[in-house]
Amino acid sequence: MPAYSTNMRLKFPILALVLEIITIILFGVFVVYDDGKGHGHDADHHDNNTHKAEPMDLYPMFQDIHVMIFIGFGFLMTFLKRYGFSSVGMNLLLAAFGLQWGLLMQGLWHLDHGKIKVDIFKIINADFSTATVLISFGAVLGKTSPVQLLIMTILEITIFSINEHVVVNILGANDVGASMIIHAYGAYFGLAVARVLYRPGLRNGHDNEGSVYHSDLFAMIGTVFLWMFWPSFNSAIADPGFTQLTAVINTYLSLAACVMSAYAVSSLVEHKGKLDMVHIQNATLAGGVAVGTCADMNIGPFGAMLIGFIAGIISTLGFKYLTPVLASNLGIQDTCGVHNLHGLPGVLGGLSGIVAVALGKKEGSVSHMGSAAMQAIALASSLGFALVGGAVTGLILKLPVWSQPPDQNCFDDALYWEVPAEEEEHEESLAHNKAEV
Repeated sequence: MPAYSTNMRLKFPILALVLEIITIILFGVFVVYDDGKGHGHDADHHDNNTHKAEPMDLYPMFQDIHVMIFIGFGFLMTFLKRYGFSSVGMNLLLAAFGLQWGLLMQGLWHLDHGKIKVDIFKIINADFSTATVLISFGAVLGKTSPVQLLIMTILEITIFSINEHVVVNILGANDVGASMIIHAYGAYFGLAVARVLYRPGLRNGHDNEGSVYHSDLFAMIGTVFLWMFWPSFNSAIADPGFTQLTAVINTYLSLAACVMSAYAVSSLVEHKGKLDMVHIQNATLAGGVAVGTCADMNIGPFGAMLIGFIAGIISTLGFKYLTPVLASNLGIQDTCGVHNLHGLPGVLGGLSGIVAVALGKKEGSVSHMGSAAMQAIALASSLGFALVGGAVTGLILKLPVWSQPPDQNCFDDALYWEVPAEEEEHEESLAHNKAEV
């Protein structure tokens, strides 16, 4: 098939090196250490507290989020039986480039005397920006080349930083755990890309698209790490002190309630009441996504648990009934089901935020309805930027120059990775069987 030139020997190294060299030059021009004297975005962020945050106060939170980005997201996607190298390996590449690019793109909105001053708060936000790419990666997993994914990373983080600026600085909306600006945005961006890159040849599935026993076990590693550290994700940029503690408690309880409802619904809808590993790997995390927007609000332990409980139900039902419909009717082949873990719960989080703010659950809010309207506009902004940005990105990625895999080589590491010998023998026997057929 001449339409697909999958050899990356020049394309990938040149693109990766050029991007990194450009990034290093931009860092040389714009980026300096934070000396603590500036009054940038982060200084204001902490000034409403009596004590000035110490430079390393947030480091434990940062480490938790770092674990989520590199181990959590990476292993969560290893469920495909022949795509583990790519899941963990490409996750590392995209996150490592993304956090550098995110630091620049977000920093440009908060220049201090023409410089981006790096502190823990900014590197946490840079990690957050990469999360959007890793969510979208799940929607196109197995069907894209490393070259395409690097291009997607640049575009998605750039658009993300614009939407984040609109939501946080212009609208003044509350989204501490980023249900809207990370989860909903990342999911619908990825779904829009997946729609544009639709492959009719995969309409009836693919031999390699399933999991095996050990690959599902690996994916559970990602789930458990994400589950454990999600309270840090939702509370890291909350105001230090009681508000941050509230965000931790709300996330902790929402996740716990979510596990119960996800397990229950999985057993309810599956054959003979058995549990489905796909639901358990993903839907158990939906509570962390859904409680994000109002994590630092006074919604009460009851409110947090209710949000998590609903999120687990919606997410599990989405995997069971909605994913097949999206694939067959709308041509959206969502490999990891990011719509069910990040999309629907992200929207639920946005809606919960609107309700919570309207009810006056946000500390220090004066005009509830005005603020609630801003929350609604913020949700619409995130979805709009995601769908339009994702569609445009998809069109760019569709150009035949990016070494994308042909249909028969999708979901297979061997195309882009050196795989161990016994795996290659397996490949040859598969090819031989096909030839005989």
